[in-house]
Amino acid sequence: MPNQNSIPHLLKVSEIEAIPETVKVHSLNPQAVRNTKSLTDAVGMKRIGVHLVRVESGKETTQFHFHHQEEEFIYIISGRGVAEIGDTEFEVEAGDFMGFTAPSLPHSMKNPFKEDLVYLMGGERCSFDICDYPRLKKRMFRVNQERQLVDWEDVKSL
Repeated sequence: MPNQNSIPHLLKVSEIEAIPETVKVHSLNPQAVRNTKSLTDAVGMKRIGVHLVRVESGKETTQFHFHHQEEEFIYIISGRGVAEIGDTEFEVEAGDFMGFTAPSLPHSMKNPFKEDLVYLMGGERCSFDICDYPRLKKRMFRVNQERQLVDWEDVKSL
């Protein structure tokens, strides 16, 4: 049994506020800039990731995508955004929840409003995933932490 004091199980609001934000710019979309605090990393969790994310006005959250292996969710805490799920846009606000199975419809979100968009984002941390970017016609393969990006036209069936 682990030492009860060696792994924090509870993050108090003051501890969450003290976690420095990490700025993450999506490698395929320079307009996708997330200011992120990893809550699960802070308590030593490995198999799922939950992140407190802040997106500034005029920024996007990611490149339009979907995962083949990893399920993910988003829960809006404050602010508003526009979620694009498949071919439809939805205005989202505090209290709204989005859940994406694997695979799911492609999705992304943006913040065209003046106030910051703040949400919890979480999902599985599989050792292997495939992520498609349909607008770019690209596929990302990830095995452990190594990522490879290919054009759809270069993916061949065997």
